[in-house]
Amino acid sequence: MNLPGHRRTLLRAAVVTALGPALLLAGGLGLAPWPAQRTDPAPPMPRTAASDRADDALSADIAALQRRLHETPEDAQALARLGLDYVQQAKNTADPTYYPKAEEVLHRSLQLDGEDNFTAMGAMAALDNGRHEFTRALDWAQRAIAVNPYNSTLYGTLADAYTQLGRYPEAADAVQHMVDLKPGTPSLARASYVAELRGDTTTARTLMQRALQDAAGPADQAFAHYYLGELALNTGDAATALQEAEHGLAAAPTYTPLLQARARAEAALGDTDAAVADLALAVQRLPQPEFVLQLGELYQRLGRSQDAEQQYQLFRAEEKLLTDNGVALDADAALFEADHGDQALALTIAENGIRSRPFLDTHDALAWALHVNGHDREALAESDEALALGTRSALYHYHRAMIQTSLGDASAARADLTTALAINPHAGALVAGFPSEIPSEVP
Repeated sequence: MNLPGHRRTLLRAAVVTALGPALLLAGGLGLAPWPAQRTDPAPPMPRTAASDRADDALSADIAALQRRLHETPEDAQALARLGLDYVQQAKNTADPTYYPKAEEVLHRSLQLDGEDNFTAMGAMAALDNGRHEFTRALDWAQRAIAVNPYNSTLYGTLADAYTQLGRYPEAADAVQHMVDLKPGTPSLARASYVAELRGDTTTARTLMQRALQDAAGPADQAFAHYYLGELALNTGDAATALQEAEHGLAAAPTYTPLLQARARAEAALGDTDAAVADLALAVQRLPQPEFVLQLGELYQRLGRSQDAEQQYQLFRAEEKLLTDNGVALDADAALFEADHGDQALALTIAENGIRSRPFLDTHDALAWALHVNGHDREALAESDEALALGTRSALYHYHRAMIQTSLGDASAARADLTTALAINPHAGALVAGFPSEIPSEVP
């Protein structure tokens, strides 16, 4: 099963150890050039008047740099800035074809200046994080920091790579360096996710509320409201999730991820007509794979199988576009194939993914792929890894319950299903196949 919102679009650094009082006492906020990342490409910046101007400015900057490079093609810094702009444009537009463009100009920049060019090195790290090539991202981030150890954003990129490689104590150190150098939205976002992955949703919420209180403008407000809504919905509070989405849309009316967030809250509250309308509009505006898959699963839950299949076909096309542009598939693709497609392929994707990205989501996806292919003993071990940090995930516990059922351990299965439904009793309204109560076959 694929629980929308758990594998969210923005990867914030996951850290196991406490970050100390300096983090919680951090000062004012400010967005960095390389935003915090989650397990998938980040949602685009909110489409407010200010962000429209920012997007126009980014496009204008790209055009200006292209003109400059036409005249001075060996300007290493212009190439580095253009590569960074391409990486940002890929995130803003969910268009992975910008990644090869970024790679090309960044390689040219580094050929011209491979020693002190921390901008190009940091952009390469962000590019490889976006492509799920986390070992390479780690190397580039370390090289950039060796040149400029005072750039807080570089430590965020470093933390993202460490996190996805399962190196949580080292990620903690990177986040703390980031906070010490420049407290702001990226570090608070990472700190919030730290707490969330440890199961401390109260602290996670407090940190995101702090980010909202210090928000410098509509973009920061939309960002904070989106993730406050995610925290609420993933812990079963659909009414608060809806409220956060509404507040965010009041600040940034054309921020597409908030439409997706509102749709999921509406579905959880039983207003499926509104949910379909909002999610369909989100897909129309920005057909991110996550949005497309969520709409397909909502259609499937409503019995609209033909509409669901159309979305699944679009999802497959988008996954191909990602791979064609160098993005490594892992958890989302594996879960999709396990639930809706080729189960053998799901296992292949998950096994490849765990080698390059031994993160919690990948362990869960591998567990589910092993389960649907009949390897439940191995699946249980991977499911245990997914839950090793104490993350409160309805999806993880549901997967573990189904694995336990197949192994004949009814008591353990019931315990995990009880936990899953306690974490998010609305999960059955969001995911095709997720039970709204403990099934009768689990005694």
